[in-house]
Amino acid sequence: MRVNLAGVLAGLGLSVAIPTSALSQELTIFWAEWDPANYLQELVNEYEAETGVAVTVETTPWSDFQTKAFTEFNAKGSAYDLIVGDSQWLGAASTAGHYVDLTEFFNANKVGDIMAPATVKYYAEYPGNSKKYWAIPAEGDAVGWSYRKDWFSDPKEMEAFKAKYGYDLAVPTDWKQLRDIAEFFYRPDEKRYGIAIYTDNSYDAMAMGFENALFSFGGELGNPETYEVEGYINSDKAVAALEAYRELYGFTPPGWAKTFFVENNQAITEGLAAMSMNYFAFFPALLNESTNPHAASTGFFANPAGPDGDQFAALGGQGISVVSYSENKEEAMKFLEWFIKDSTQKRWAELGGYTASAAVLESPEFRQATPYNEAFYQTMFKVKDFWAVPEYAELLSQMNQRIYPYIVGGEGTAKEALDALAADWTDTFKKYGRLK
Repeated sequence: MRVNLAGVLAGLGLSVAIPTSALSQELTIFWAEWDPANYLQELVNEYEAETGVAVTVETTPWSDFQTKAFTEFNAKGSAYDLIVGDSQWLGAASTAGHYVDLTEFFNANKVGDIMAPATVKYYAEYPGNSKKYWAIPAEGDAVGWSYRKDWFSDPKEMEAFKAKYGYDLAVPTDWKQLRDIAEFFYRPDEKRYGIAIYTDNSYDAMAMGFENALFSFGGELGNPETYEVEGYINSDKAVAALEAYRELYGFTPPGWAKTFFVENNQAITEGLAAMSMNYFAFFPALLNESTNPHAASTGFFANPAGPDGDQFAALGGQGISVVSYSENKEEAMKFLEWFIKDSTQKRWAELGGYTASAAVLESPEFRQATPYNEAFYQTMFKVKDFWAVPEYAELLSQMNQRIYPYIVGGEGTAKEALDALAADWTDTFKKYGRLK
């Protein structure tokens, strides 16, 4: 509840000059319902203790997060002062006027020097290379891997693997090794499987999964400057990446044709798979013995390199933006000043949030704090993202429609799927005036 202090005093017949800061003693941040939002609430409780300004992190399930956010935006509602929005929203939210332009704040506070470069590029800047900023990197995230350390270190397994493949069984350093290990542990008769990957095509799961192969194989979505996609998304390297991703699907547990973060964590907790793809944000549950009986035997690694040594990962995570319809923009900006402080970012990491602060990420204290922090550190300097243009939802839908039948159904060829996708995206970019 927001109390209009000036109105209350006027009603009492009193006329008192009230500082602007005193009129805004409450802020609301909107985010999806998941553990990082709970960590953020813990963090902002400390802000309230320091400043007297109460901050509430309001959440809603991931399934309706985007719909609820943009419904409020389009109504120009003031229910939210800040929002931790997906990186893919940057184009749509900024061009529609839903986000406050933070360029001046960004430059004055040298945010670009504070946060890891990739997070600035993908969480904050739009259009690309424009040096216009609409968000502060908040929850760093990307796709990494968990694996069964006990399976990998079993002497019999190690001996059998080396006899078959000619090298030692260990954490994979490239996609060929990832594929070999997935094949090696694929044993349906033992209800043991090689790997778990993203295949859900209802939003961005499968696209993010495939991007881990695409970028590491040296492929690209397209030219971010010209929006040309022909010869990029359907290049030889992109085709090889899609073929590799399809091959990994062949080593997944049964019924793996519609999976995302829940199922991929279950692949580890239920003892199904040797390795599992997932966002780092979901790895804490794998170290909890109450949710993962194999917690002590679970390890983590960064997305492996492709055949030419390229090593990237699909970006997850979000930036925090000031909603342009907020009645408390001044207070929101003060909050952001506090949020980007080194001490705050360090505390954010301690609570379980995935900081984007370069200094914190690079610190030995952070890198050694959990079994997955080192892999997270390595990954956050090697991430790439999906298109962040306003029409990203159309582009995402088209990618899902083209690659899903090939990946899970083996329909057609990888080249045919990506040629069709290139044609779709070319038409879409022409429709929106990006391509002549």
